[in-house]
Amino acid sequence: MTYALEFTEDPGAFHLRAGELLEADPVLSTVVATATANAIGQPAPEHPRWWLTVTEGETGRPVGVVMRTAPFAPYPLYVLPLPDAAVPLVADALVARGEDVSALNGALPTARVLATELARRTGRRAHVHEHTRLHVLKRLVEPRVAPDGRPRVAVPADAELALAWFRAFHADAAVQAGRFAPEGDGEMFGEPEIDARIAEGRIWLWEDMLGKPVSMVGFNAPALGVARVGPVYTPGADRGHGYASVLTAHVSRLLRDSGARVCLFTDQANPTSNKIYAAIGYEPVVDMANLVISRAITTPAPA
Repeated sequence: MTYALEFTEDPGAFHLRAGELLEADPVLSTVVATATANAIGQPAPEHPRWWLTVTEGETGRPVGVVMRTAPFAPYPLYVLPLPDAAVPLVADALVARGEDVSALNGALPTARVLATELARRTGRRAHVHEHTRLHVLKRLVEPRVAPDGRPRVAVPADAELALAWFRAFHADAAVQAGRFAPEGDGEMFGEPEIDARIAEGRIWLWEDMLGKPVSMVGFNAPALGVARVGPVYTPGADRGHGYASVLTAHVSRLLRDSGARVCLFTDQANPTSNKIYAAIGYEPVVDMANLVISRAITTPAPA
């Protein structure tokens, strides 16, 4: 089997080329579909932004995609499953383009194999920084015990708090998983993004009986009929009361009732969050990983 590779910086052209593949499994394709939909009609950014479609050479049928659209350093690749024989071709093409890839995320085993191939070609080494798992809501199960308080959609006055919690989410998740520090600069959120999410009703808060926000759940607008929940964040002092469970169930129900399929990612090293989502009715779809490609550590030769 031969494969053809087609790079483009045009999200609309990519969707025309790869839409058949994305629509065949919209849950697996959720991140690619969201990034592509958000980019259509937007000016080209200063950071790298492109999409790669891998097609069968004889039929022209799309069989895999890679994209580089993340707006934060180190601008990781995002990879969906690729045929085994196509992975070395993709690695060769990336090196030939001069792409400086030091991180990539995506479905296993493709993400690990591509990272290894890139590391080998550039004299570096690849390692998994974070094991993640994509889940889809099958049958919503309401928490048996609801904490005191109520859910409410965030309003503009909550923007400062929401921004602080969005930024704290990744650092706290790393600590909970025993990583203690995110690799690279990590994803950064700014005021415009938070303002837009609040304006679109895509951030929810749980208030305790005194009206104090104690937990937050965000979500991405549906793409290809799939909405992705996250981040889910409760400050340390307010954990253990069931706020995240009941608020995640609430937001998941709203999305489901609107007609969307609902999914979310979990950190496999955080058993608490995985247990919470399983209890609500989320079931695993595919294992994924965030990988880092770094300079190999060399040991000086003895004198």
